Amino acid sequence: MEVSILRNFIKPALLLAASLFGLAAQPSAAATIDDVRERGFLICGSSNPLAGFAQQDVDGRWSGFDVDLCRALAASVFGNPDLIEFRSYRGEARFAPLQTEAVDVLMRNGAWTTGRDTRYGAQYVTPAFFDGQAFLVPQSLGVVSAYELDNISICVIDSAGELDALNEFFFSNQTSFSSVAYEDVADLATAYRAGLCQAISASGRQLQAIRRELPEPNLHRILPERISKEVLGPVVRNDDDQWFKIVRWTIYGLINAEEVGVTSLNIDSLSAARTPAVRRILGIEGDFGVGLGLRPTFLADAIRAVGNYSELYDRHFGPQTGAAMLRGQNALWGNGGLLYAPPVR
Repeated sequence: MEVSILRNFIKPALLLAASLFGLAAQPSAAATIDDVRERGFLICGSSNPLAGFAQQDVDGRWSGFDVDLCRALAASVFGNPDLIEFRSYRGEARFAPLQTEAVDVLMRNGAWTTGRDTRYGAQYVTPAFFDGQAFLVPQSLGVVSAYELDNISICVIDSAGELDALNEFFFSNQTSFSSVAYEDVADLATAYRAGLCQAISASGRQLQAIRRELPEPNLHRILPERISKEVLGPVVRNDDDQWFKIVRWTIYGLINAEEVGVTSLNIDSLSAARTPAVRRILGIEGDFGVGLGLRPTFLADAIRAVGNYSELYDRHFGPQTGAAMLRGQNALWGNGGLLYAPPVR
């Protein structure tokens, strides 16, 4: 009798304790979209200010590839691309602003790696820019490919990763080089202009920024090859699946728009389009925004605000910048690049 009574008492108590423990163990769902809407604007950031990606004019206004991606996200959420506050944090990889909720998303951070994707309570959303270590050379050198480089002096950051990549590349190519090492990227440009080295090796995005600051950018060339791989893209906190998907599908929408030919210039004339892929992107057919908590026209609003991916790339890295950078890996998958997005369907 006493054993039965004790069993009847202990079993419900254990069930209650287990349920309470389960509730405590479950992470609370952070509704970033609700916070953004309640605030009335998006707080968007990136690491290191970098010409072409994020630069500030004399009046303090930000522009660049990162900034336009932020504007596209604001258009997805609010229908208004101007409802953003942009912040640029110096440093290669910055996760504390996300952890402390100082920003809602980082449109560019350090390159995507296993450690960065798993250690800091944050997650990379999707590739928005493919890069890697490359070479900047003067046109007078007469080379158009990294495989033509031989017996050349190269300015490079004094880090194991970049020096190792150079050693591996020249060893496999059975050619030679001498390194001129510095600790800071700014020193690479200074040394190159002074003739202390014949080429610079750094990430393509860093070389593009250096090239834009040279007196005559067109007299210098970034060679097409990449001797390492770096993937850049938006980063969000890892406790909010809805926000993750909103950011991801905003990027995917810009890529899909380029693929089907929807641009900021023709979007308003496509309302009568019969192509299903176009109609879905415009929100005329289907209700793909509903599952994200957004309007059916969220992708159309983003495209109207900043253009498709091609427009975005050309605006910040095209010929009008005075230092055009080939799309290369950032071309669409159907054009020999790596840029790929699942269909809106």
